[in-house]
Amino acid sequence: MRSAHCGSILCPVVSDASTIRFDSSRGRWVIATAVLGSGIAFLDGTVVNTALPAIQADLHTSLAGQQWILTGYLLTLGSLLVLGGSLGDLFGRRRLFVYGLVGFSITSMLCGLAPNLGVLITARVLQGVSAAALVPGSLAMLSAVFHHDDRAKAIGAWSGLATVATALGPFLGGWLIDAVSWRWVFFINVPLAVVAVVIALRYVPETRAASINGSTDGESVSSIDGPGALSLSLGLGGVVFALIEGPGHGWGMFVVAAAVVGGLSLVAFVVIETRSSHPMVPLSMFRSRRFAGANAVTFVVWGALGAVFFLLAVHLQNDLGYSALESGAALLPVTVIMMLFSAKSGALSQRIGPRLPMTVGPLVVACGFALMSRVAPGQGYGRVVLPAVLVFASGLVITVAPLNVTVLAAVEDGRAGVGSAINNAVARVASLLAIAVLPALAGIAGSANGSISDGFSRAMWICVGLAVSGAIISALTIVNQPANIST
Repeated sequence: MRSAHCGSILCPVVSDASTIRFDSSRGRWVIATAVLGSGIAFLDGTVVNTALPAIQADLHTSLAGQQWILTGYLLTLGSLLVLGGSLGDLFGRRRLFVYGLVGFSITSMLCGLAPNLGVLITARVLQGVSAAALVPGSLAMLSAVFHHDDRAKAIGAWSGLATVATALGPFLGGWLIDAVSWRWVFFINVPLAVVAVVIALRYVPETRAASINGSTDGESVSSIDGPGALSLSLGLGGVVFALIEGPGHGWGMFVVAAAVVGGLSLVAFVVIETRSSHPMVPLSMFRSRRFAGANAVTFVVWGALGAVFFLLAVHLQNDLGYSALESGAALLPVTVIMMLFSAKSGALSQRIGPRLPMTVGPLVVACGFALMSRVAPGQGYGRVVLPAVLVFASGLVITVAPLNVTVLAAVEDGRAGVGSAINNAVARVASLLAIAVLPALAGIAGSANGSISDGFSRAMWICVGLAVSGAIISALTIVNQPANIST
């Protein structure tokens, strides 16, 4: 690696991985890079929720169209995240991170310039591809470059700040929508990505599976699992298409065929991964009870979160008369609470172990969802919405950092990219499926004016059940010992 004295702003200044300390200026720059890069991808997953009513009015979309604006992005992001993590482990985590940022900038511009719904959905699908290269690298970089004594702190800080970006999305999006246009929720990504690229190239050392501590775990990636990636994408695409289109437009031959092809492709994916010498998703990783349990918790809790963020933004604007800015500001307490307490939550988990916070956290989240079931026309923000948001945010801060720490503690350093990517993929796929399925389960079809008042309360109670199941899974599967990320 080149010396820090090469005279270029793009010259890396760190020569050795796994030695950066949390309190150093280098450490702060690395965290800032990871947060900024992954934050724009996470932010895009929530800021668009606030923009949906404005997009509906401008492009004349149905509820199914709004679902596709979200799920088109989540579809490619969820199905390609693990491949992105594997490629990062093989070719360099920083390199793929930067490529993802560049692609994300280009596709964000395409989204903002979209003249109709079809172009917007296509651009969102491509945006998800770029995010799949970007997201897994952010967390894997932290695990690879920080000293093992500081990794929990770094991941806790990343968890909090990245979640802040997610929660800040509705507020920022609301302001942009009311002040300018919904298109600016996409344009704003471009300058943020440029800053992240410059910082990454200047301060973040390159790491890959073969270069951490001079060795690998014996299973480093040496080829690309194209059949696995294709079968997973086809499987999720077919199933999600059927789940969105079937309830609203009938289970015709084409919809049923999509469901069948999707189901068969998912079965083929499992077979391919079992037989592949270099699988995209190493199923052997799930032999770890802690890794499997953490991902199961992620699936149910993040599925509920995805549905809540989608439905609440639409409900507040279309049924309660909130402006886009007011709708975004309604969730601002989540940002404040995550910013203040996430790093402390990560440190606490390192001391007492993740089992207790990962059990209590989802229960508190469930209480927040139960309170959200009371949000209805005529109810004031301070009396109904704010208490629900505060309780929900408290549960989120208890859960997020310990969960991320647990996932990375359960994998070897050489598989940090794949482990992080699997967990991120589980979260995105869970949101994808929840957004596709939950409205139909709750009897939400969407009226001509976009109202979802009928069924909103039922949807929140379904999310309560999902969060409670996450607490139960944690109690049964998470080892109650301090997480040691150095192993």
